[in-house]
Amino acid sequence: MEAGTQARTSRRWWILVVLCLSTLVLVVDSMALTVAVPAMTEDIGASAQDTQWILDSYILVFAGLLLTSGSLGDRFGRRKVMLIGLLVFGAASLAASFCTSPGEVIAVRVAMGVGGALIMPSTLSILITVFDEEERGRAMAAWSSVSMLGLVGSPVLGGVLIDHFSWQAIFFINVPVVALALLAGVTLMPESKAPWQKADPLGAVLSAAGMTALVWWIIELPQHGAFGGRSSVTLAVAVVSLAGFVLWENVTKAPMVPLVLFRHRNFSGGSLSLALVQIGNGGLLLVLTQYLQFVLGYSAVEAGLAFLPLAVAALLGNGVGVKLAAAYGNRYVILAGMLVMVACFALLTTVDADSGFTVPAIALGLLGLGAGLAMPAAVGALMATIPADKAGVGSALNDTIQQAGTALGIAILGSLLSSGFAAEMPAGSPEEARHSIAGALAVANGDSGLVRAAREAFTASMSTTFTVSAIGVLVAAVVATLVMRDGRRGADDGAEIDAESVKEAELVA
Repeated sequence: MEAGTQARTSRRWWILVVLCLSTLVLVVDSMALTVAVPAMTEDIGASAQDTQWILDSYILVFAGLLLTSGSLGDRFGRRKVMLIGLLVFGAASLAASFCTSPGEVIAVRVAMGVGGALIMPSTLSILITVFDEEERGRAMAAWSSVSMLGLVGSPVLGGVLIDHFSWQAIFFINVPVVALALLAGVTLMPESKAPWQKADPLGAVLSAAGMTALVWWIIELPQHGAFGGRSSVTLAVAVVSLAGFVLWENVTKAPMVPLVLFRHRNFSGGSLSLALVQIGNGGLLLVLTQYLQFVLGYSAVEAGLAFLPLAVAALLGNGVGVKLAAAYGNRYVILAGMLVMVACFALLTTVDADSGFTVPAIALGLLGLGAGLAMPAAVGALMATIPADKAGVGSALNDTIQQAGTALGIAILGSLLSSGFAAEMPAGSPEEARHSIAGALAVANGDSGLVRAAREAFTASMSTTFTVSAIGVLVAAVVATLVMRDGRRGADDGAEIDAESVKEAELVA
């Protein structure tokens, strides 16, 4: 870490503002785009396949480059890499506001994925190097709260921008936020980097190829199955690349990713539990947004506002969680938060076509409270195990695991929702009506019986989906409790990792 970082004592909370802005722009862009898809696809004449690529091209590039970008931050400077990422993301967002064809939108989404991959690992790694262990919990809670507000508020913002301007506005709004983050980053943020280490180009190629192929395979699960046709090839590429990556990182003298981190119970337990939670949470916003719009008849803006209980409860959970973690340790706060999340999913399994919004509102409040307690504590616990000289790539490893969990959750839960809906629809329903509730409502043409059947079929399949989510989060709670440790033992394990990392660095030198 460079000497400039020592000035953090007087500027650390301003630095946190920069990190929150940098993360916020990624969250807002992702969620606002989902609201803009109907207007955008109609305006540029995008096919269903084009739309899929517009949504998926970003996450493919983002997930594939996370580990490499974390390593670049450790090697060349985390502040520098984050600022470059902001420049790329901002320029691509500006270009997106002038796109007139599906190909152009896909191209800028790829560029935004590159920028996002450079930004995300740097934000968390800078946070853990700027804040000491005593204040890191509060900083992590604030960072998580801003992300949650962006997650909930961006659909509302997207709906307002589309209603008053056009779909291009959801991209253009990124530009002033990026400009502010760049200005604050240049003037306020110190640079930090790891000691010099030999580059690992083979590790970078294998990780990028493996993660891209894995996410691609996950995305295609609902359409092509796990092993059908092209899916088998994609899965084979993912398995071979990632297995080769693990083998190479264990034998090379200058590994890009310190796999020794997984020897620490808090890192391995925290990573696995977060991945399982993300699988459980993966389809929640997608499923509930459809429930609100297609079953309850909410507009896009109203659907976004309906998630306010989630945001308010998450803010409360974050604040309480910091104090509880300081008093009782991260492990028990994580357990409590995850059990509250299980209660949320269990409650959502009772929702039917006539439930209205009361039950989902209570469930969203429980989810926000549970996530507010568990997620910052879990991330804080595992990030505390990462040596300062591996902060960037360690952060990227955590981000990658969570991204894979989210993608897998969306694929699994989305597939369950679609297949369950088709199975619940009456046998004599039109073929178009059996694919999705949106398709059923589109072909209903005033047929109240078909509309009723579609809404009942959707809520029945939704209950099955949330049952799986509840099981996933419950398993995560058990894993976190059994594997993770608080107090002296965790500190000793962290010391072992730091000592081994130093030893590896000395060998390389």
